[in-house]
Amino acid sequence: MSNRHVLVVDDNPTNLKLVSDLLDWFGYRVSTAMDAGQALEAIRRKAPDLILMDIGLPDIDGLTLARLLKTDEKTKQIRIVAVTACAMKGDEQKALEAGCDAYIAKPINTRTLRSQLAQCLQSGAPSGSGAFEAPRL
Repeated sequence: MSNRHVLVVDDNPTNLKLVSDLLDWFGYRVSTAMDAGQALEAIRRKAPDLILMDIGLPDIDGLTLARLLKTDEKTKQIRIVAVTACAMKGDEQKALEAGCDAYIAKPINTRTLRSQLAQCLQSGAPSGSGAFEAPRL
């Protein structure tokens, strides 16, 4: 059983529930947010080990939020996996340039997700050191 904390950020309630349930089944501690503001509030309460973040969020897109988190000393070590249903050529490179540590196209392959997340967490993720003062939007 993992003690790792994953924050799932997705504005689609169905996707949010499906991914959260799957991660819970994998043994992760899961929290959720439906937009960047909720994500920052969740991070403020308890920094996750990993963020699984939809790129197309309604308030601030996921790549902008990733850039924001990666430029803050208190959050730059959090691993971020960009997730998108609109996988276009060059999107993965844009996600990596924004500071994301990995990229997954939707629909998510449930057969490989567990190993993808484990690999991302093994490549230098922090242990979720606690709360911080999140940057303001």
